[in-house]
Amino acid sequence: MNKNNLLVLSVVLIALAGALSFAAVEGLIGFPPIALTVFRWLALSTLIYYSFVRKSLTTTILISMVIGVEVGIDFPEFSQKLKILSQIFLRLIKTIIAPLLFATLVYGIAGHSNLKQVGRMGWKSILYFEVVTTIALFIGLAAINISKAGDGIQLPPVTDTDKLPVHKQTITDIVLHIFPENIAKSIYDGAVLEIVVFSILFGIATAMISEKHRKPIVNFVEALSEVMFKFTNIIMMFAPIAVGAAIAYTVGHMGLGILVNLMKLLLTLYAALTFFLVFVLLPVALLFKVPIKEFINAIIEPVSIAFATTSSESALPKAMKAMENIGVPRKIVAFVMPMGYSFNLDGTTLYLALASVFVAQAAGVELSLSTQLIMVFTLMLTSKGVAGVPRASLVILLGTLASFDLPIEPVFIILAIDELMDMARTSVNVIGNCLATVVIAKWEGEFKKPEAIVQ
Repeated sequence: MNKNNLLVLSVVLIALAGALSFAAVEGLIGFPPIALTVFRWLALSTLIYYSFVRKSLTTTILISMVIGVEVGIDFPEFSQKLKILSQIFLRLIKTIIAPLLFATLVYGIAGHSNLKQVGRMGWKSILYFEVVTTIALFIGLAAINISKAGDGIQLPPVTDTDKLPVHKQTITDIVLHIFPENIAKSIYDGAVLEIVVFSILFGIATAMISEKHRKPIVNFVEALSEVMFKFTNIIMMFAPIAVGAAIAYTVGHMGLGILVNLMKLLLTLYAALTFFLVFVLLPVALLFKVPIKEFINAIIEPVSIAFATTSSESALPKAMKAMENIGVPRKIVAFVMPMGYSFNLDGTTLYLALASVFVAQAAGVELSLSTQLIMVFTLMLTSKGVAGVPRASLVILLGTLASFDLPIEPVFIILAIDELMDMARTSVNVIGNCLATVVIAKWEGEFKKPEAIVQ
């Protein structure tokens, strides 16, 4: 049996198993639960065999997500113990980020023969980021005002143990968050934006010194980036296990039934993000003549990793390599991608606009349009640099709610499905940053489509 037939057989068997299980739950058929469980696992075994035949990391990751869902359904208690596997993966990824950002940014700036191009790429990137994230902000605002997902919610009682620490975000805090006071502390705290600012300044300083002193530094950071990419390849061998464990934990922890109670809010976010992808990012890709098929094939793996781990950071190394593979020069990838992770959080910006108004709706607080606009623009500023931390947007949301004197009790409703929402917004962050990298390369006239994409 060839690979395509095996895949079709696997999909058919899994679809049949799912249909039978649904029918059994609805009382339409009388199959014993154990028989249905065995049938589902037999169907999954064909998919597992396909992954061995296919020998593709992307395929294995996607299949591990399906297996994770099944483990979470069948063994909810056991699945809670699997969280440590995804935590190990995230810890390993976090060790990569700081040296990778430093090496690629410094090389991207100091490795240029002409600093004017760096400045040109800088203003083009910032312009693109701000236009796209502003559109995302208004889409999120419109979506929640149309769906009114927060109206009519009965707030649950909040106990002392449920209370979350809240820190108001002042203008001073926002500005100081940009600049590192101690680079070692920034690395320890995972402050992506501070690391980016330090690396940019270091790269500019390196570019300004004499060739005699500049060349050894450029050679070092180029070699360091190569090492970190190889380091990434080693860690990615563990990705299928970590991704499957993350999905199993999520399903086992919340159960599939959580979607029923909070479907309106969840669908509002997913619909808004889908609208953003189809009516904003896709037209941008067509406008700049991005090779759509090659682009989609390249981003499947990093997006699937981001979706399962709810961390844009975990997908950064693979995303950078994928963009190189489809024809973006390393110097542009090294400059634009790290900047995007601080300034181009499309999914997070859209979510924060939606969530902040949802909280007001749930609390029965009527917000004027001007107040909503001030709130979401504040959120867009305070969200910079949080892409690498799972659910860090929740912390930003809490601080902003406190600044606008809104109650935080509705946030506990969001907590129930925040991981499912985080999966979607994080995936959009990664897609948006990958597209931005190709757009800037096209804009600079340096995109060169390779003969074949290296997987």
